[in-house]
Amino acid sequence: MSKHTLVLGASLNPARYSNLAINRIKSRGHEVKAFGLKAGEVNGVQIDTELMPYKDIDTVTLYLNPKRQSMYYDYVVGLNPKRVIFNPGTENPEFYNLLKQNNINYEVACTLVLLGTGQY
Repeated sequence: MSKHTLVLGASLNPARYSNLAINRIKSRGHEVKAFGLKAGEVNGVQIDTELMPYKDIDTVTLYLNPKRQSMYYDYVVGLNPKRVIFNPGTENPEFYNLLKQNNINYEVACTLVLLGTGQY
């Protein structure tokens, strides 16, 4: 079953974990959307630099440090994803509470590990 995923904090740099995540999520057959500071393309996935009103997002996977996340709280909640994954370095109890208040599940985990172990 394809899980439409938004990579928030996407990078064009192939050495960045968000870039690796785009590639691995797509290789597992999931539809990927990406938002980052620089427009471009990663493995056929366009990185948007404007927040888009995506539909049917199952998972938002975060690659933004907690200080930069607050400007995206309303956006993420408005997408109404089934879950938000907080990758290492993105842990944010304030955001966890907001997600809980809006009945959105969250995981503190590594997207790459979840994919690699079949738990995505």
